[in-house]
Parts: sequence; C-alpha cells; structure tokens
Amino acid sequence: MVERAHFMSAILSIHDLKKSYASGQVALKGVTLEIERGEIIALLGPNGAGKTTLISIVCGIVNASSGSVTVDGFDIQRDYRAARKLIGLVPQEVALEPFEKVWNTVRLSRGLFGKQRDDALLERILRRLSLWDKRDARINELSGGMKRRVLIAKALSHEPRVLFLDEPTAGVDVELRKDMWDIVAELRAEGVTIILTTHYIEEAEAIADRVGVIARGEILLVEEKAALMERMGRKHIVLQLAEAVEGVPPALAHHRLEPGADGHSLVYTYDARGPRTGLTQLLNDLAASGLRLKDVQTRQSSLEEIFVDLVREKAE
Repeated sequence: MVERAHFMSAILSIHDLKKSYASGQVALKGVTLEIERGEIIALLGPNGAGKTTLISIVCGIVNASSGSVTVDGFDIQRDYRAARKLIGLVPQEVALEPFEKVWNTVRLSRGLFGKQRDDALLERILRRLSLWDKRDARINELSGGMKRRVLIAKALSHEPRVLFLDEPTAGVDVELRKDMWDIVAELRAEGVTIILTTHYIEEAEAIADRVGVIARGEILLVEEKAALMERMGRKHIVLQLAEAVEGVPPALAHHRLEPGADGHSLVYTYDARGPRTGLTQLLNDLAASGLRLKDVQTRQSSLEEIFVDLVREKAE
C-alpha cells in the first residue's frame, strides 16, 4: 500500500542524502534541500560537484548510500512507482533507440509510466517542440538538436509535476535554447516544478527563482536569486576620466581602485552590504588630485562572479 505524507509545502524534500562508491569516491556529503511547488531552481556547480548524482538518485537511477527523498510526499524507495510517475528527466546524454520512429518513442515513454493513451496531448507536445513534421522519422535520421527535442518530448509525455533538466542547453543551437526556455515558462505557468543544472550561469540568472550552489558533493547555499546577489554582490563604480591615466595615481592609492582597460577610467569596488561605500571621500580625493571626472557608471556583480567566489572559498 502506498503511503503518502500530508501537509507538505515542498514538492521535493531531500534530507541528508549521501552517496559513496566502492572505490572510496564520495559523490554526495549529506545534501539537504527543500524545493517548493511550482518554483524554478537552478543548481550551479563545476563538473564533479555532484549535480548529476543528485538527480540520478531522485529519479531512481542510482541508489543513495543513506538519506531520504520524497516527491509530493511519496518516498522514492518505499513508494518508487508513485514517486517516479511525478518526475520527468531530460538527461545530458542522448540515449534513444536509433531505428525507432519519433512518434513511437514518445508514445512508448508515456505508456511506460502507466498513463492512458492520449494522442492529442502527444501531438501538442511534438508541435510545441517543432517535432510534429518529424513524427515519422527514425531517430538516427535526426540532427543532434532534434534528438535533444525528442528527449524533452519523452520527459513531458507522462505529464510530470517535477521536471529535471540536466545541463539541457550544453552544446545545443540558439533556436533550441530559446524554445526550451519558452517551454519552461509555459510549464511553470501550469504549476510544474523545474530543477535545472547548468554551466550557463546567465541562464540561471535569467529564469530561476532560487539558486543553489553545489561543490564537492555539498550544497554551499540555496537562496533566492535577488537576495543572493544583494547579499553577496559587490558593486563596481566606473569613473570615466577626461584625461588618460597610467595606473592608479599615488594620491588615490589608499582607495580600492583598479585602472580600467581603456586607459581613461578607474574602477572602484565596494561591498553592497557595508554601512558605508566610501564613495564620497573618493570623489573628494579625486577632485583634490586634479583629475577631471567625465562620467560615472555602476554595475553589480553577476552570479558568475559570485559563484566563482563561493567555490574558491570552499576550496581554501
């Protein structure tokens, strides 16, 4: 009998998940993560960080050494079939039957999850992915980008409530990348929860609600994207000068300045969390030095810079 936990706000609950192999390699070191219903969360991490291992355990492809995972209240070990029906996975690797037709591949995938036949739904999915005209083509006749679209169609065929996208845009064309993010937006509007792993940090910055950083099998942090950038972000002020400068003038050496690449600017960096920016004193000293200010521009650290800093801190 399938037991289901009630009154859970998170659709995916991962608690103290560990995975080690007979070789001694430790892939996950006690990962705990709560993912809310209907959110998009991006997991960022370098190769070998544990992202794919984590997804593989949740999807029942790999067994955990210890810990627990529930999907909408269903335990992935005790209630495997009920939990797995709720999950769609678009893997990194393209593993498809080469001589099977697109339509049969997608229809079979739906059937494997015990779903009743629904050709109208599958047609909508294939049209959404620009695959309808290729429905009678064999997999081995398709381009790499089209095969990736078939993987997405397979993952959506059984109407999952949680969708994993494991490095979905690595090596794909710009058109497919755009289509994929359009589909993600539609699915999100339908209440589907999406977990994305990516090296393309600008994509996480563009579409995710929360960002998790994982390195060496550990979650370093999970935070709302805007809050993460506000809390950890540095602000950069570019002082455009009327005259060219070689390096930082001695009179301004005590400020956190670096010369700009154009030879006509100085870049001032400060912590957005600090009580004072030090900018007023800098501008006073700049005027006293005789340098004429032409323009001032500001920008905030990107997630890319924050991510690199976090991983570097963990390695030290």
